[in-house]
Amino acid sequence: MKALNILKKNKLLVLVTLVYGIIFIAAPQTAMKSVGNSVYYLVEMLQVLPVIFLLTVVIEAWVPKELIMRGFGEKSGFKGNLLSLLLGSISAGPIYAAFPISKSLLSKGASVRNIVIILSSWAVIKLPMLANEAKFLGVDFMIVRWILTVICIFVMAYLTAIVVKKKDMPGTALKKQTDVFSIKEEYCIGCGLCAEILPEYYGMKNNKACVKASPDNKEAVKAVLESVQKCPTKAIIFEKAMKGEIS
Repeated sequence: MKALNILKKNKLLVLVTLVYGIIFIAAPQTAMKSVGNSVYYLVEMLQVLPVIFLLTVVIEAWVPKELIMRGFGEKSGFKGNLLSLLLGSISAGPIYAAFPISKSLLSKGASVRNIVIILSSWAVIKLPMLANEAKFLGVDFMIVRWILTVICIFVMAYLTAIVVKKKDMPGTALKKQTDVFSIKEEYCIGCGLCAEILPEYYGMKNNKACVKASPDNKEAVKAVLESVQKCPTKAIIFEKAMKGEIS
């Protein structure tokens, strides 16, 4: 029964293993070539993804939400579209590296429309790609293809934003009021500084900081805001203070 549950949870892995087994029996040389390609891409992913995950942590921890919303949010307008096009065009690395970064930008306030533009430009109009395209196919071909591609990207982005709503995407739903004061466990190093400074609002659980209560007056809000600034890993989320509710 346990083995069956493991198989159910790893259906894709089992299917891929089964397909490889069939290919090894039917065409061993083709199977060996396929394995070589798979290993190549796996090594590439192992080289790229740690850097990408580090970048997403930096976005989450250090880039202000207001900055992302101004540059890439729903109200950023055509300027946001152009910034998204530029960001995707100058980015480096394979397209799968763009997905965790896009997820971080979404969670920080970027619009679906601009995420589509970033992903699409990352995939088909990156600057190194354009340079090679001009070299092998000619400048005229590259320019015409770039113009038509950008038009299609913008049309696709606006249509996607109409069909796909941000609130329906995984991990991007708006937080409830009770969630505006919380601890990001993945960032918390368990130093206990917040609990030492404000034991009435912070505690420790499983070597991680946790929120015990929310501040209910102006002085308490100021104290919590100070603790947010003192957190060495920026693990404390307190959006009330960040939005300027303290006069």
